[in-house]
Amino acid sequence: MDNNVGATARVGIRDVAAAAGVSTTTVSHALSGARAINAETRVRVLDAAKRLGYSPDPRARGLRSARTYTIGLLSDTIAVTPYAGQMISGAQDAAAEHQSVLMILDSHAILEQEQLGIRTLRDHRVDGLVYARMYHQEVTVPQELDGVSVVLANASTSDSQFSSIVPDEEGIGLEATRHLTSFGHRRIGFTTIPESVPAAWGRERGYRKGLEEAGITVDESLIVPTSGDAAGGRAAARLLLDRPNRPTAIFCFNDEAAMGVYQAARELGLSIPHDVSVVGVDDLQLISLALVPTLTTIALPHYEMGRWAVSRLFEQVGAKPTDAIQKKLPCPLIQRGSVAPPSS
Repeated sequence: MDNNVGATARVGIRDVAAAAGVSTTTVSHALSGARAINAETRVRVLDAAKRLGYSPDPRARGLRSARTYTIGLLSDTIAVTPYAGQMISGAQDAAAEHQSVLMILDSHAILEQEQLGIRTLRDHRVDGLVYARMYHQEVTVPQELDGVSVVLANASTSDSQFSSIVPDEEGIGLEATRHLTSFGHRRIGFTTIPESVPAAWGRERGYRKGLEEAGITVDESLIVPTSGDAAGGRAAARLLLDRPNRPTAIFCFNDEAAMGVYQAARELGLSIPHDVSVVGVDDLQLISLALVPTLTTIALPHYEMGRWAVSRLFEQVGAKPTDAIQKKLPCPLIQRGSVAPPSS
């Protein structure tokens, strides 16, 4: 019995050469662009390859180049997070441009799972690895990644050998506060998180700088650390809004906290933006577009971070060692319906 019955034979370079009436060497040069050949011949080869459904054999390509054309992305919880998942899209697009694929593993912030993920990616001999985090934080690159080309995404490190890309956290706080002061707000609350991470202290630094620019003295009682979810936003908003001389605007650590501020404002009989304006961070559209009014927020550049990190890896692979790049990306403010001048 023929064990290959029903199997589809792979179209090879010899098939393309026969269909185009040229040598296999000419086909190789036409497909790779490594050598200049007659333009008409190249078109004939490409047409034959397309007609036959030819694609290069990645195993043969890897043997010739000592590469696997595989990039790893190891994260904490990005693959299961709706807004941070854009990082995967950016990384995949950059990998595809280099005719490579992306292997994605989440550790769920569990050390043992991260170590297993590293072993798995090393066993697959990935050409490089993006070490990523759901939100911007400082990390120590695991020693188990020694010898692997690594770029950090949404994470930074004190180790200057690693390139990294992160959002401009101070710029986020500054942009949000400038936007609110441009509408005439002078008492602006800030809901943050208690963890000492760049996403927290960077945004607070920008908030303070924005107030200083506007000639406003910081009122420490208007800065409320709480959990970065709706429950935390509700708790912070109750403290900020259920008081005499309440703030007329609140800058929230993220969109989830902003949703909690909306809920607390409604409980207190306050209207957004008439009684209190709100700005979030993330542009998590499951929230920002569902709230009424829609939420003014600052979008995080997850897609751009994923794309840049993988592109940087390809610059590093097979190249002479170069200085690492620590890049910060600006974050655009998305103006919607939750900000208005303070009511009289």
